[in-house]
Amino acid sequence: MKPREDASPGFHQALAVHQTATPPSCVDPSIAEAVERQAAAMRVLSLQAFPEPKQVADEATPIEPALTERRRQADASHAAALCRARAERAAGETGAAAPVPASPPLGRTA
Repeated sequence: MKPREDASPGFHQALAVHQTATPPSCVDPSIAEAVERQAAAMRVLSLQAFPEPKQVADEATPIEPALTERRRQADASHAAALCRARAERAAGETGAAAPVPASPPLGRTA
């Protein structure tokens, strides 16, 4: 590519015509101020609608106990499922109806 200075005379002629045909854009100061006021008002409304989250205190509950509790519940559910499957398998081998062991109620999942 050639720099603008080394461009052909036709390019310079077309560029000069273009620059004279299109006036430089000028922004009305009152419109610019109105746009800035509107943007500031929108920022205020945005902060009211979506406040910044509060900083987590150092005394906050760490995630590890919650994960441990969730693993414990998953292990209990898994053990209950294994117990039921074993009871059903044993009943199927003997031909009797399978006594379904009562499972403890499970906690919330979400």
